Amino acid sequence: MGKGHGLNGHSVQQNKPELLVLRALKLGDLLVAVPALHALRRAFPEHRLRYAAQGWLTEALQLVGGFELLPTHGLDEPIAVEPGTVDVAVNLHGSGPESQERIEELRARHTISHVSEHRDGPRWQPDLHERERWTRLLQWHGIAADPLDFRLNRPAVFTGTPDATVIHVGAAYGSRLWPVDRFASVASKLAASGHTVLFTGSSAERERALIVCRRAGLAETAVVAGQLTLSQFAATVADARLVISADTGAAHLASAYGRPSVVLFGPAPPEIWGPPPGPHVVLTKAEVRRGDTFAADPDPAILGVTTQEVLEAVRGLGLL
Repeated sequence: MGKGHGLNGHSVQQNKPELLVLRALKLGDLLVAVPALHALRRAFPEHRLRYAAQGWLTEALQLVGGFELLPTHGLDEPIAVEPGTVDVAVNLHGSGPESQERIEELRARHTISHVSEHRDGPRWQPDLHERERWTRLLQWHGIAADPLDFRLNRPAVFTGTPDATVIHVGAAYGSRLWPVDRFASVASKLAASGHTVLFTGSSAERERALIVCRRAGLAETAVVAGQLTLSQFAATVADARLVISADTGAAHLASAYGRPSVVLFGPAPPEIWGPPPGPHVVLTKAEVRRGDTFAADPDPAILGVTTQEVLEAVRGLGLL
């Protein structure tokens, strides 16, 4: 067992110099930051590594390896760390005054961030892919980082339905919701061709998943939305034959585990949030993109994607 393990392990961990990463965002935001987190883990092997984000991401963070989660809901309140106790503070949240203020409040001995009135650093480039944005930040500060180092550890849980086709029908915002009838049509055709379809999502998305399932004519046992832990969800994706999803955490998990995926983009440009090279197909209608992430209704860019285009993408992956 490693040094510090056992009855006194916690105190030994506490005595290590601490590196704290601020990224108080959602699952997809964590997953596109994985290359930067891997680079920080390699660069600071003697540090206690903490990741300030929403508490429900604990299981997902365990798949990255090496980091503890410090529950942090957002930027409304100071990070729950005593000022002056952090050795290295890393702003992977953004470059605006809110996140910079939270980082400055830590009074860390070293700070890694984009340029601000307090700090030197690279200038923010809005057109960079998120994986490249954060590895570029570390590179500027002298830390080797590879934007393609995005793979996750596999969860230590087993799924009851390996080789399933995962259809993730929900999204955090209405702007990313592809119509239920189109999801149902795709699910029905894939099931008829021999795919074992599972409908995933959060507990809040379960009713939407049930509607899709019923309209597809499939048994409601295919709906696991709201029934899986985050680790079980990740394992389901890791074992999947195919993943069909909007631009959500499900799509980023498919990338992290190299599973074939069809990703539907609405307000967010795939040039910034899209999958890495691999068996992944991006579908969108960029020419009509409105780009309002927080809109209640679907973005025209995702509404422009037809069921036939999704099925053709599956066929192009050799899965239909």
